[in-house]
Amino acid sequence: MNMFRLVVALLFLAYGLIIGVLNTQPITLKLLFTEFQTSSGVGIMLSLLLGVVVGGLIVLATLVWPLYAKLRKAMRAVAPSQDAGG
Repeated sequence: MNMFRLVVALLFLAYGLIIGVLNTQPITLKLLFTEFQTSSGVGIMLSLLLGVVVGGLIVLATLVWPLYAKLRKAMRAVAPSQDAGG
């Protein structure tokens, strides 16, 4: 499994390098209070990374935290019954 993860990570790294090399046109990224110049390849990769982070946070907030809260509640409900039965 670790070898598979290494291969996938190397493929994504190679993909990122190819995007960076093929897209060298300068662009200006304008944010709320600042702006900076970079190549379009870096802009594309930053956009993809930001999308992954935002998507991960959405999954975390809508799935993981509620399920974790249900698990904690279920564990609290089970713990007193185990003490009484033992």
